[in-house]
Amino acid sequence: MRPTLAEFFGTFWLVLGGCGSAVLAAAFPDVGIGLLGVSFAFGLTVLTMAYAIGHISGCHLNPAVTIGLCVSGRFPSSQVLSYIVAQVLGAVVAGGVLYLIASGKAGFDLAGGFASNGYGEHSPGQYTLLAALVCEVVMTMMFLIIILGATDKRAPEGFAPIAIGLGLTLIHLISIPVTNTSVNPARSTGVAVYVGDWAIGQLWLFWVAPIIGGILGAVVYRVIAGEKR
Repeated sequence: MRPTLAEFFGTFWLVLGGCGSAVLAAAFPDVGIGLLGVSFAFGLTVLTMAYAIGHISGCHLNPAVTIGLCVSGRFPSSQVLSYIVAQVLGAVVAGGVLYLIASGKAGFDLAGGFASNGYGEHSPGQYTLLAALVCEVVMTMMFLIIILGATDKRAPEGFAPIAIGLGLTLIHLISIPVTNTSVNPARSTGVAVYVGDWAIGQLWLFWVAPIIGGILGAVVYRVIAGEKR
């Protein structure tokens, strides 16, 4: 149970740190951290947890990553479901803690989105469903390639968390305007369940697209790295 518990707390930290920065600090009067700060916050959550729990669970924190690693042959299929359940539960609990904090401010309203992911009228830049789909698939694919490459036994040891954390930062810098950046079904679910309505209605995309991207990333890396099952 230790690995799944580690995934629970790791994903809890990712959602609390990443979505928390977006909800609480992105537009804070006069000194808001903005898109750049939120991007770094997400990257830092993964970087810090990779060093904290990477040796316990592998620090997936993301159903798309878990599935991608399974497809790549680096993670047993028998553990996929327990990891995903732990990740989603950690994300939902983090969303609840964030709600308790954010609702302590006068005027707080979930109508602001609560860092949920969306497309169309709920995209930060009003991007279409197709644009959001392509963005999430490609970004998750590249994230898996980064993860698999950085953790390859042929790669320099000890630097994987830095590469993965900065990779996620870059992904957010690119795609926050498009979908508010998911590349992680657990992260999307963790806040969408509190917003309900449109956030739940559009949540399907942020499960389907990252999982497709994760599988593609695993396949592509196996080809370019010359790995065999």
